[in-house]
Amino acid sequence: MLRWTIIFLVVAIIAAVFGFGGIAASAAGIAKILFYIFIVLFLISLISGMLRKG
Repeated sequence: MLRWTIIFLVVAIIAAVFGFGGIAASAAGIAKILFYIFIVLFLISLISGMLRKG
């Protein structure tokens, strides 16, 4: 699950770069939302992975 979260985080960051840079202005709002969603998912996966190993 952590692997998928990292993949989606990278995709969201790439989308954010294009969106924030003005290349795709209409995608900027979606990129911002995806960025924050995947940051939260990454943190949840990281914490749950640490709890399973601990």
